[in-house]
Amino acid sequence: MAIAIDFGTSNTVITRWNPVTQKPETLNIPNLSIQQGLNPPLIPSLIYVEDASIGQVIVGQQVRDRGLDLKNDPRFFRSFKRGIGASIQGFLPELDQQIVTFEQVGQWFLSEVISQLTSQQGGLESLVLTVPVDSFETYRHWLATVCQALPVEQVRMLDEPTAAALGYGLADQEILLVIDFGGGTLDLSLVQLDKSVQATQKPLGFLLKWGNKSLVDSKQKVKTARVLAKAGQNLGGTDIDHWLVDYFAKTQGLVESPLTIRLAERLKIQLSTQTQASEVYFNDETFESYELEINRDTLKTILEEHSFFELLDESMTNLLQQARRQGIETSDIKAVLLVGGTVQLPVVQTWVQQYFEPAKIRCERPFEAIAQGALQLAQGVEVKDFLYHSYGVRYWDRRHKRHSWHPIIKAGQAYPMSQAVELVLGASVETQPSIELIMGELGADTGSTEVYFDGDRLMTRRLDSGQTTVKPLNDKDGARTIAQLTPPGYPGSDRIKIFFQVDQQRFLRITVQDLLSNETLLENQLVAQLS
Repeated sequence: MAIAIDFGTSNTVITRWNPVTQKPETLNIPNLSIQQGLNPPLIPSLIYVEDASIGQVIVGQQVRDRGLDLKNDPRFFRSFKRGIGASIQGFLPELDQQIVTFEQVGQWFLSEVISQLTSQQGGLESLVLTVPVDSFETYRHWLATVCQALPVEQVRMLDEPTAAALGYGLADQEILLVIDFGGGTLDLSLVQLDKSVQATQKPLGFLLKWGNKSLVDSKQKVKTARVLAKAGQNLGGTDIDHWLVDYFAKTQGLVESPLTIRLAERLKIQLSTQTQASEVYFNDETFESYELEINRDTLKTILEEHSFFELLDESMTNLLQQARRQGIETSDIKAVLLVGGTVQLPVVQTWVQQYFEPAKIRCERPFEAIAQGALQLAQGVEVKDFLYHSYGVRYWDRRHKRHSWHPIIKAGQAYPMSQAVELVLGASVETQPSIELIMGELGADTGSTEVYFDGDRLMTRRLDSGQTTVKPLNDKDGARTIAQLTPPGYPGSDRIKIFFQVDQQRFLRITVQDLLSNETLLENQLVAQLS
């Protein structure tokens, strides 16, 4: 049985391929899914840790059913996806004599969901997991590690926007823009679909696990999806919830708590279908009650105060500039697909209409499109993608007296690479015994996003430093040295040649040749797993 999981910051969606109807269907998991007639059924991305020492947890809707999300309890976690793979500023809780990380919380959540899913469905053969388009490779690597322990034969990974394009079933439209705006991230992806390509190999997309069976007949015709441009922000519905709480704290003295955050989320959801929303809050400590009211105009003002639309414009401008460099104009985009809970807000839809005519915009499947589209990967879809981030080497910038980074493999490079990138280096001092090289994953040049704690609140903020954000890949003992020089090196001449290559599974590898001795010092050496 083929299953796809869209693990979201606020909600998680699980779909399966029905072999009888030959269509995807969203699953309702007892105790995990919201049981209030919600269509489609969603699993709240919530977890309560009962015993950290043995990984005993409660996840999904049952956390709310037991009221475990209404108090400031360090055992309760929400929005934890944001912290996975990020450098957290602040303190993580110690539960049952051990420090609990967001990576561990995420693993507990997914493992428990898949365990209950497996019990209900009677085993899984194929699993496709979706990932944010702007996630650093540390998140992808974490997800790959989690998958190794899962009782599933084949596990694949697919970018969320690409999956959404497939999920809307618009393969006859060649160029699509997917706007994925969920609880934690905004992802824009320009995707080119082509259903006429004859498959000559197994489906692409990053393969995490592969059992003895192949789900795809290599003779069948498949649709292909190629990502042309990407842009994103660490911005989502969770931020809006906190901004609403801050507004009521300022105007009515409301104290932030898990309950008031939930009320703010309800108000936001109401404003998706109503012009005005209201909720009643009772403080059981002060015995005061509050009637919280807000309308769409006030919400728009709150969003403007937090530069919400400026951030959206920044991402859209970035994406359209990438498209124009490839000769694609706005008029060439045939459809705009909106996915994620935040796209249901009228102010967001109005913002999209500033760039595209309403006839092109689709928003009828905001929750299911990603998970259902990901199922296509298990049904014969080939996905051609490129590297979202650049990868470079660190060097000493004499002018500014600091380390800087030189791109070697630039963002937009398709993989597997047909030709290696070459770099020639020489010794910098007399009788140099070895050469070290630190490689990193390069983020945006315009700034970065910092994940930090504000009290008990997990927050993100943009840092417009003008410097490249870098995730070092091999900056640790034993990994920096790429060449032992025999005889020692001297300045003034080239000494080693390095070949950089990214293979089909997004492994960054290097081959190092000694130009003096003509020896191969390293051959196809793995530097990092870029997935």
